[in-house]
Amino acid sequence: MKIVVLAGGISTEREVSLVSGTGICRALREKGHRAILVDMFLGLNTVPANLETLFDAPDGLCPDAAIRTEAPDLEAVRRSRPDQGPSHLGPHVLDVCAAADMVFLGLHGEDGEDGRIQAALDLLGVPYTGSGHLASAVAMDKTVSKQLMDAAGIPTPKWRLLADYAEDVDRLAEELPMPCVVKTPGGGSSLGVYLPEDRAALKAALLEVLRYGSKALVEERIYGRELTVAVLGDRWLPAVETVPAGKEFDYTAKYQAGAALETCPADLTPEQMAAAGELALRVHRCLGLEVYSRTDMILDQEGRLWCLEANSLPGMTPTSFVPKEAAAVGMSYADVCQEILELSAHIRRRG
Repeated sequence: MKIVVLAGGISTEREVSLVSGTGICRALREKGHRAILVDMFLGLNTVPANLETLFDAPDGLCPDAAIRTEAPDLEAVRRSRPDQGPSHLGPHVLDVCAAADMVFLGLHGEDGEDGRIQAALDLLGVPYTGSGHLASAVAMDKTVSKQLMDAAGIPTPKWRLLADYAEDVDRLAEELPMPCVVKTPGGGSSLGVYLPEDRAALKAALLEVLRYGSKALVEERIYGRELTVAVLGDRWLPAVETVPAGKEFDYTAKYQAGAALETCPADLTPEQMAAAGELALRVHRCLGLEVYSRTDMILDQEGRLWCLEANSLPGMTPTSFVPKEAAAVGMSYADVCQEILELSAHIRRRG
């Protein structure tokens, strides 16, 4: 198949996406596909007259991608694009996608998980991997997904949405229940997530989240074991337990080797493992997700599971959970990519 692996973009998870996309592209080429990587934001400054020949580019146009300890400088990325256009889609991106048999979405964050690129591809009639535009938007918006989980009886920590609250920060910092988690409703990769331990830290967290937008999600903090469970097709994969080397599972802990201890499969009883897997499947179906997803949850000291959130386009970097969970049941990285491709090819999208 001629495949465009769409990665990069202009979200805070840009570097994560480029590493995921590079791995996916090379794995698909290993499987015999004519795969190329295209940065959704930077695009391609020049393309051949016959776009067909582009799919035979050496090493699939893969960049030298790496995840640094700090989130990317998005303003520097914007300045680097020659056309300086306002679009999140770089030059020739849609042309090349339209020439492909399938677009494999290696995007993360609001540029890929919020449903907008899926909707654009739907309008073009271009097949793509993973969930559709509506389910992607629902899963990306933590407040909407929590409303659906509450309605479906899926256990999730108590929460409150704050909107346009900048003038009320002092009052809220004194009134909100503690302990709590403060996060941006549409973030990912543990960016914009804060675990304040006192009211001064709570005020600082509320102010920090305003950097990401005008809304904040304040959630009851549940203490326990941090688990994540992937769904692939109609089955769950073994849970991973994560213990950060530091106090918090932040951006660095998530992507830098040695910054967190990850156990896969998690040291759970068969009953606990099955309960975690079934919860992930319930969330996957509740939110209307397709092909694959990853659900983060807490196992508390009383043995109860609490769903935190679901990811419609889970990371596919070398340290990501989905490849690790798949490896635990004997699947190679390339096999996972191939199955995602095959499952997605059977979905009939609504244009």
